[in-house]
Amino acid sequence: MQRTFTRVLLVVFGLIELPVGLWPLFSPDGFYRDFPGFRTGWVAMDGPFNEHLIRDFGGLNLALAAILIGAAVIGTTAVARLAALATFLFGLPHFLYHLGHVSHFEPVDQVLIVATTALGAVLPVVVALIPSRVSIPKEGATPATP
Repeated sequence: MQRTFTRVLLVVFGLIELPVGLWPLFSPDGFYRDFPGFRTGWVAMDGPFNEHLIRDFGGLNLALAAILIGAAVIGTTAVARLAALATFLFGLPHFLYHLGHVSHFEPVDQVLIVATTALGAVLPVVVALIPSRVSIPKEGATPATP
């Protein structure tokens, strides 16, 4: 069980990250122009090629990789489902964006882009729906009390 202090810090950090994650999904142009919202737009100041956003995207994918590999190592169903949810929350908007923005690619690339980004939205759902392993007590063993 986690310490209360750890749980509070996790919730505070999550609440800080929540609007930073939602804002660009609901208003990408507003986020680009106005983030952080109380000063001059920090993202737009980087110009049309935005190394900052590219590095953030790379960092996000590394963080997601750490969560997914960590979930595999930890091995609990709850952690696996949490990792699947995190992956889905990234994968679905990514897929939906690409679904509507492939017309300028060659047909083979259109199929590859849609198929690979669809996997990022569908596979986490599959992982979340896999039932947990049921442990069968050995004969004569007394069941653990909660």
